[in-house]
Amino acid sequence: MQPFNTKIDEPTRPDDTTETLTFGGAAELRPGACARLELPDGNELAVYNVGGEFYAPENFCPHRGAPLADGVLCGHIVECGWHGWQFDVRTGECLTVTERLKTYKVRTEEGVLKVEV
Repeated sequence: MQPFNTKIDEPTRPDDTTETLTFGGAAELRPGACARLELPDGNELAVYNVGGEFYAPENFCPHRGAPLADGVLCGHIVECGWHGWQFDVRTGECLTVTERLKTYKVRTEEGVLKVEV
């Protein structure tokens, strides 16, 4: 009897590709600061500088949609300004409930921030 592969390979969809967006100069975003980045699809990210490391979670709180870029950043935790939900900007983990923010990789190339979306 001849063995055969029963695993179905899923075709790659065009929306599985990663796009890199140039955000701006790393020196322009001081430690402890945050800036907004609008994505081509209309969504928005909050880009944080935490001690020289850059992180980009979704900008809107899943609770009521508050812009997290307007919240208070303490270390690597941002607190939503509307109802106090707290999120780790490195991982997107919510410290208040089991919700989670989607996060995006940020890299620095020759002093320029680039976000992979």
